[in-house]
Amino acid sequence: MTMLKVYNTQTGQKEVFEALDPEHIKMYVCGPTVYNRVHIGNARPVVVFDTLYRVLKSIYPKVTYARNITDIDDKIMHAAKEQGVEISHITREYAQAYIEDMGALNNLQPDITPYATEHLPEMIAMVQSLIDQDHAYEAQGHVLFDVKSMPDYGKLANRKLEDMLAGARVEVADYKRYAGDFVLWKPSSDVEPGWDSPWGRGRPGWHLECSAMIEKHLGDTIDIHGGGRDLVFPHHENEVAQSTCAHGGKQFVRYWMHNGYVNIDGEKMSKSLGNFRMVKDLLTQYHGEVLRFALLSAQYRSELNFSVDLLDQASNTLDSLYGYLRGLDDVAVDVDFDLKDSKAYAALLDDLNTPLAISELHALGKQMRALEGDALQQAKSEFVKMAELLGLLQNDVDAWFKGSDDDGISAEAVDVLIVEMKQARGDKDYGRADEIRDQLQAEGIVIERDGWRRA
Repeated sequence: MTMLKVYNTQTGQKEVFEALDPEHIKMYVCGPTVYNRVHIGNARPVVVFDTLYRVLKSIYPKVTYARNITDIDDKIMHAAKEQGVEISHITREYAQAYIEDMGALNNLQPDITPYATEHLPEMIAMVQSLIDQDHAYEAQGHVLFDVKSMPDYGKLANRKLEDMLAGARVEVADYKRYAGDFVLWKPSSDVEPGWDSPWGRGRPGWHLECSAMIEKHLGDTIDIHGGGRDLVFPHHENEVAQSTCAHGGKQFVRYWMHNGYVNIDGEKMSKSLGNFRMVKDLLTQYHGEVLRFALLSAQYRSELNFSVDLLDQASNTLDSLYGYLRGLDDVAVDVDFDLKDSKAYAALLDDLNTPLAISELHALGKQMRALEGDALQQAKSEFVKMAELLGLLQNDVDAWFKGSDDDGISAEAVDVLIVEMKQARGDKDYGRADEIRDQLQAEGIVIERDGWRRA
């Protein structure tokens, strides 16, 4: 039996993954609040949990992966007001942009993409349930969760309530019984978006949205909940509180997984430093697969230093990996190849150790050069299947090296010039051959033993 190990934030240790139902794995990952294009830090959890999704699908017969879209939030309202447009205009534009940006990084679409605004009845019902069980109260048009009503509040972050609040931005309001109580429902003015509820026209709190969407689509208890480390408190802690208390103390999530931060050139990415790297801008300079490789180059729980050097190194490494497949078009891939003995696969099963998996993929590629027959077919099958689990090497090999005609001289023109250059050498017209070679070099074309590529 294939054994997957994951690091559980709640227990603070690596654990063997034991499914609630081995016939159906349920995973939820927090998606974007759609009021702007996403930066590379937003892309890291998408790539990480897309890789986990692929691994889970290689083990279990059915995996349901949900990643939400938060399309109602004060930040969205502010952006819409600044631009003088309806909120729906903002959310539609940036939700589509998010899907496109993440698709460019070879991420699979989740099985379910719930939008917050489509789940207001479920949110209102959960709030009412919490009020009925004395875990929430109404005050001045707000409904707040009473954190002191939950004895083990803080169990996800493994910190005492007072310690958590000391290091967090907590809204001070006279309608709160306790400073740490958080909003489940807030009133909306006449010019703000809102929905009718038992507590007046209003809108949900951010934390409530995910709890209600998980309940609707995945049930009271799920196997894995993922997101960035910055979400542990307060967002995920408050999700635990809402969902656990709404469901009579039933366990909400079995395994909590969080990826580390992305730093830019050694500094933490932040608005104050202005060092955000937007995915759409990076995609004008690098192939999406290069961005994905860079994000997978460090183990997901580690901080990642994102830089031009990292991207250039990722591009060169991908060239090497694609290079192992050159000349192997006639070697068929066994789609049923069993990865159970693969060292690269074992690395992924060990809490997504992607750096080791990539290293093992390299070693396998080098081995392929000395193999033939059935041994070569088996090695290529393992190589291709492992690359697919990582979401890498998903392009045609020749197309990868030849690039896009937008990059300069067309691929067809290069091919014609190379044929002419070889003919010139065969005719001993070395002057013409050198002239063509210099022309290709000026166009950034690198001639290799197995073909050519753009520099």
